[in-house]
Amino acid sequence: MQDDSQQDAWSLETLAIRAGHERTFEQEHAEPIFPTSSFVYDSAAEAARKFGGHEAGNVYSRFTNPTVHTFERRLAALEGGERCVATSSGMSAILSTVLALLSAGDEIVASRSLFGSTVSLFDKYFGKFGITTRYVELSDLAAWEAAITPNTRLLFAETPSNPLSEVADIAALSALAKRNDVWLAIDNCFLTPALQQPIALGADLVIHSATKYLDGQGRAVGGAVVGKHDVLEEVFGVVRTCGPCMSPFNAWIFTKGLETLSLRMKAHCEQAQALAEWLDAHPAVNKVFYSGLVDHPQHELAKQQQDGFGAVLGFEVLYGGQEGAWQVIDATRMLSITGNLGDVKTTITHPATTTHGRLSDEQRAAAGISPGLVRVAVGLENQRDIQNDLARGLDALLAG
Repeated sequence: MQDDSQQDAWSLETLAIRAGHERTFEQEHAEPIFPTSSFVYDSAAEAARKFGGHEAGNVYSRFTNPTVHTFERRLAALEGGERCVATSSGMSAILSTVLALLSAGDEIVASRSLFGSTVSLFDKYFGKFGITTRYVELSDLAAWEAAITPNTRLLFAETPSNPLSEVADIAALSALAKRNDVWLAIDNCFLTPALQQPIALGADLVIHSATKYLDGQGRAVGGAVVGKHDVLEEVFGVVRTCGPCMSPFNAWIFTKGLETLSLRMKAHCEQAQALAEWLDAHPAVNKVFYSGLVDHPQHELAKQQQDGFGAVLGFEVLYGGQEGAWQVIDATRMLSITGNLGDVKTTITHPATTTHGRLSDEQRAAAGISPGLVRVAVGLENQRDIQNDLARGLDALLAG
């Protein structure tokens, strides 16, 4: 029988394989899937106790399912949080968090280099219900402080940013949040707890799109929020009532994905570092955005608060703007042209017309999304094969 009381002494790699699984009476070794919508009781009294919250147990898979709970417990252990609430997607994790914690008249201060759909959620939908968002430069702590008003309730940042690899000082943001009695939420999708643990740096909440590296193979869509129990109880209430829940099958996929998370993230980082250095030396590339490069403005900060630089990088072509970027993308034969990331397969996309395509020209410019920018999420194929696939289009740009 596994002794979960020993978890505090386990390393992250061990937690990723062992944490959160409570064996059933069948004494299974691998985590089971419970694909059931509901659960039965021995008596009406037992049902009443569980529905009323007076006795622990499963009620309905919209908000209580053993497979989902295994994933939640494991991810909470990896992030160093008291509790995790799983959701149907990364966007629903953000939605549930804001619905749980904010009300009409409240304000969010967020970095202007957010994922395009997050900006749309904040501006178009939360704005409709009276929640205002102010955007600031991710790395400019003075700008964050200046944007806070008495109505501010939440600071929200992705670090590193998508796709420019900008890095926020999480500890400094945490201190700022505490001085102003507001929550700090960090989207940790790009690095995962294998490379960065925002709660240890002072964040109140960690947001995940489990669709990305937590799965690692592009198989399922899901999200998660990690933090303290009392705050997560409010988020759980939104998921329970509004229904953006994770399916048991997807939860099982993510749980199994966590088992290899550390190995995969280390390999991703090695691949991305090599590709960033190769691109940085290519004469058809104007600029590479990757915090692992020594000339990146937050390189030293990234070294301090991260255990690796991640797998996502951006590069700007020297010639042709959007046409040149599209030429490089269309010349690839192996890389997958898709807006998703976090896969063992390397993916490539044009942010200005895909992930950030719904933003206005002004919003894209403010976020640094230029027409010539290409994003690559580096997978685990042979490094030379990745380079050769990109070289086809880049060399063609030089040829004219």
